[in-house]
Amino acid sequence: MGENLPLLLSAAKGKKVERPPVWMMRQAGRYMKIYRDLRDKYPSFRERSENPELSYEISMQPFRAFKPDGVILFSDILTPLPGMGIDFEIVESKGPIIENPIRSIDQVNKLKALIPGQSLSFVGKVLSSLRKDVNNQSTILGFVGAPWTLSAYVVEGKSSKNYSVIKSMAFKEPELLHKLLDHFAKSIGEYLKYQIESGAQVVQIFDSWAGQLSPEDYDIFAGPYQKKVVDIVKEYYPDTPIILYISGSAGVIERMAKTGVDIISLDWTVDIKEACNRIPEDIGIQGNIDPGILFGNENIIKKRIDETFSKVKGRKYILNLGHGILPGTPEENAKTFFEHSKNLVY
Repeated sequence: MGENLPLLLSAAKGKKVERPPVWMMRQAGRYMKIYRDLRDKYPSFRERSENPELSYEISMQPFRAFKPDGVILFSDILTPLPGMGIDFEIVESKGPIIENPIRSIDQVNKLKALIPGQSLSFVGKVLSSLRKDVNNQSTILGFVGAPWTLSAYVVEGKSSKNYSVIKSMAFKEPELLHKLLDHFAKSIGEYLKYQIESGAQVVQIFDSWAGQLSPEDYDIFAGPYQKKVVDIVKEYYPDTPIILYISGSAGVIERMAKTGVDIISLDWTVDIKEACNRIPEDIGIQGNIDPGILFGNENIIKKRIDETFSKVKGRKYILNLGHGILPGTPEENAKTFFEHSKNLVY
């Protein structure tokens, strides 16, 4: 039975594989012409991500083009918010906007518990279609935003440069913030379980903004809630690998390893060899390649992949970028990234 696992799932479970699996964060999207054409036809991001036919189509675009070892659901970390009573819009080139930011205990008390099968049934449809059609030629990936990052968006009301509104809440009204974080942890745990039930074989938690916290505040406002999400999922799906990604995580890598996740996804601001020394052997590593490299020439892309792989060779490793592929990246460079990565051997 174990022989039929797709490569990324095998590697994520720590089985012996002949080469490191490869996929890219944000591999479906802005750098692909086929995606931009579809975006012109359906300008609303929420429609593209919440209409199951469109989300399925966009999720499959990079699979058809490059055959990565992971096919990730096309969605957004904010997608579950309306199911909790928080509306949002995503404005092209501005990012997410939340009209009524959450800043009072009254608002937190009024939040609804997320029932993913009801408010997010479109996600279930997309994942089960992907699982069926990809047919183990690749691993189906689900993902969510972590409680701190979701809270940062809903408290600030938009993307932020310095996170002053949520930090002022953290230091002035910590009990209010903890109540919000706890609500998100429970809801996101349920949402991940629903993604796994629907067909996701590996899941990734994005705590994109936890790198904005000092290590001591990470231990108060981010780490415990990442762990709570992981615990909720692992109680039902102990064998589903969970990846944790934080942007700007060099200062909290050891802390990430204590949350119960199976794999830590690194950005590019840390030397991967040093990261290996800081992360326990049984935890896998993903990523680390600067997405900016994909604006270079073919040789520099191949060289950076080879160097990164040589430093991490003794470890469970998934090849990926240290952040999402950037808009404007030449598609042929994405192709080079995938093709060269598939030629590596242990």
